[in-house]
Amino acid sequence: MSSELAERLDAAARDGVAIPQIVSAAGVDPDGAYAIQEALVARRLARGERLTGVKLGLTSRAKMAQVGVDSVIWGRLTDAMAVADGGTVDTSSLIHPRIEPEVAFLLDASGAAVAVAPALEVIDSRYADFRFSLADVIADNSSAAAYTIGAWKPVPDGLDNLGVLLEVDGRVAQIGSTAAILGDPRRALAAARDLAGTPPEAGWVLLAGAATAAVPLAKGAYVRAVVEGLGTVGVRAS
Repeated sequence: MSSELAERLDAAARDGVAIPQIVSAAGVDPDGAYAIQEALVARRLARGERLTGVKLGLTSRAKMAQVGVDSVIWGRLTDAMAVADGGTVDTSSLIHPRIEPEVAFLLDASGAAVAVAPALEVIDSRYADFRFSLADVIADNSSAAAYTIGAWKPVPDGLDNLGVLLEVDGRVAQIGSTAAILGDPRRALAAARDLAGTPPEAGWVLLAGAATAAVPLAKGAYVRAVVEGLGTVGVRAS
């Protein structure tokens, strides 16, 4: 079953065509959903992509309550998802793309953070109407689509309450704080080790979670995130 469901999710992402909530409909639990996610990403790796890190999702209490869970989820990042700071993300094959500001960590082989940076993540559920259960979103690689990392900096002593702005075409779209990420983004490091269970590789990226709500990403828009003390990162949608 995992292989078949992974194939359908993979086809939905490649074709840019939404599908029903096939995972929850099949009665799959979260553990089974991670097996589907692994099979899904394995298909990407077989096409030549390589793993570049891990992303966390549902890291804010508000999102946990919205979905009805009390723990974060995770997904895998690949090099095909990476977009250079100031670069362009192709949204032509995405179904209903959204973008959110994050904090990213650069990891060493032990999973410790050696640097930190502002980041943007593009999310894109492959399910119709952006509606899904917990198992559905886990299997769908936690809605991962693309990510952009700003300039790396040494990890400061305090990351727990930094102001965050999300701008779209120069206008403020969201205002938030890094406190929305598990109370302190550094807690994402332990959460990622506990959840993923896969030894990181030196140079992997950890996206710690969103600091504000995601906003729709329209073709032609330029989106910039500003994280107090960490700097800025931007991307244009095409």
